[in-house]
Amino acid sequence: MIKAGIIGSTGYAGQELVRLLMQHKDAEIVWYGSRSYIDKKYYDVFHNMFEIVDDACMDDHMEELAQKADVIFTATPQGLCSSLVSEEVLSKAKIIDLSADFRIKDVNRYETWYGLKHQSPQFIEEAVYGLCEINREEIKKARLIANPGCYPTCSTLSIYPMAKEGLIDMNSIIIDAKSGTSGAGRGAKVDNLYCEVNENIKAYGVATHRHTPEIEDQLSYASGENVVLNFTPHLVPMNRGILITAYANLTKEVSYEEVKEIYDSYYKEEKFVRVLDQNLCPETRWVEGSNYVDVNFKIDPRTGRIIMMGAMDNLVKGAAGQAVQNMNLMFGLKESEGLELVPMFP
Repeated sequence: MIKAGIIGSTGYAGQELVRLLMQHKDAEIVWYGSRSYIDKKYYDVFHNMFEIVDDACMDDHMEELAQKADVIFTATPQGLCSSLVSEEVLSKAKIIDLSADFRIKDVNRYETWYGLKHQSPQFIEEAVYGLCEINREEIKKARLIANPGCYPTCSTLSIYPMAKEGLIDMNSIIIDAKSGTSGAGRGAKVDNLYCEVNENIKAYGVATHRHTPEIEDQLSYASGENVVLNFTPHLVPMNRGILITAYANLTKEVSYEEVKEIYDSYYKEEKFVRVLDQNLCPETRWVEGSNYVDVNFKIDPRTGRIIMMGAMDNLVKGAAGQAVQNMNLMFGLKESEGLELVPMFP
């Protein structure tokens, strides 16, 4: 039985980790970390856990936690994991970090985009980017995982086959993204109040969103080019879900059948990536509560462009589900263990 500890268990991603791990036959949670609710019963924070979780919340003492856990999940704001991780901790427990601290290999780039001084740059090179469908073999051997961001997961998986095959002009990519409000976290913010969000949609982080360099890095690795792109996220009045619509110029004329064969070749063995039928657009409602990513594309011969689309649940495949998928790989378990969740509807 894998002993798991969660630092940041009372955020949205942390609570989703609890929900998933409670259903995992090979894992048990030994630490519910939360600075905001120390000594408070976990079910008093999330009443859906009443008579399911009886433990109280604890602090974020990573060194003490490493003595008790085989794996530590850090579902925390940027900068916290890098301030707590050490060689001593990593010698005792594996870490899956859901923040951005180890996603970007260039420490100067990280510090520029996030406005933070990195606290443990010595571990950046070792950290494995935990996008399971692309880095599966590296993940299996890792002791420190940089769990990908929600927007980068959906964007990368939607575009990856075309980037890898060299069929799109990488510097023509424009990504239009939509996310539910849980992507902004559980902290109290005026912009996230019901009256501010309901009956409204808005762009934010235009040309400055911090997931931009992460997406650029992953598509650069895929294409072998230095990718610079436009990424614009939007906040929509729903709890969960991400929808990506990406546009790029084709490098040559291709048919639907040729592109479909490429997507199928990359994802036919992937449990959690579903390539939809022709003319069927991904929708967030068909992946809600699951670890699935639905992807598809549409060729526009009039403009010589391709439109690549993806939809997923930002709290599952975009955060906690992907973290559990990484854990399964790191401990030699069935990759889908605890994650075979049928999407919820309505």
